[in-house]
Amino acid sequence: MNYSLATADRITHVKIVVVALVAAIIVVAVGITARVTAVDTETARVRTQSIVVKAGTPASYTRIDTPSIR
Repeated sequence: MNYSLATADRITHVKIVVVALVAAIIVVAVGITARVTAVDTETARVRTQSIVVKAGTPASYTRIDTPSIR
């Protein structure tokens, strides 16, 4: 029995590639078929009843009481 991948023959490499491809196909198939079927679609259409505050012009604040080292 050969436990090293570096000295394995061609058949062993083909088996490893086949197993990896089958596993990848299974993962992709599960990912595609897995869906969240929400009955209530109102979560995407939430309306706010409060005041909307919009951002104004940017401002920068500095402290002058700290000494600057030049």
